Amino acid sequence: MSFLSHGELPHLISTYGYWVVIGIVGLESMGIPVPGETTLIAASLYAGTTHHLNIWFVIAAAAAGAILGDNIGFWVGREVGYRLLLRYGRYVRLNERRIKLGQYLFQRHGGKVVFFGRFVAVLRALAAFLAGANRMNWPRFLVFNAGGGILWATLYGVGAYYLGQTVEHLAKPIGIAVGVIAAIVILVSLVLLRRHEAQLEDEAERALPGPLRPPRVK
Repeated sequence: MSFLSHGELPHLISTYGYWVVIGIVGLESMGIPVPGETTLIAASLYAGTTHHLNIWFVIAAAAAGAILGDNIGFWVGREVGYRLLLRYGRYVRLNERRIKLGQYLFQRHGGKVVFFGRFVAVLRALAAFLAGANRMNWPRFLVFNAGGGILWATLYGVGAYYLGQTVEHLAKPIGIAVGVIAAIVILVSLVLLRRHEAQLEDEAERALPGPLRPPRVK
């Protein structure tokens, strides 16, 4: 998407201001591959160098886009992703016990995934959808989603505003480091899950007894 290239962002931000931040961050949070974090940094730099935008409104716009986009992604996951799991999961070895296991793990650890996922590029776009598809409780999702979105917007917004271009040079290696740590954590979690899968499936069955049912058609 060339119109969202790094060179075009300053023009879009100077023309459309806070709406660009809300829109692009929101689209990324819904799972669409657009540069949400880069837009937040660019808008904060623009606010710091030109003072044509208020940094606190930039942060509020990014947080609002993150929360709104994530909630749309959550709804899509809950209504569409969950139906797909029930209907086609067996073709990728996701039987009912394993689907319940996913729901059970999101009940126990979904808050961490949603909160810290805001700081990891891939999870930032997928965490909300996965939370919805795994039937995470929406009020709990909203709390962790809002907390992660506000903290993320504040840290990157204030950092870019006060540190200027330095943040752009720091953001990439920090993002890579966080991504590597997240990958290690996920890998270790998958190994532990594999070793204790049957036990966890039994726990999930006790926590979520009965057959799985698709969402009600409204």
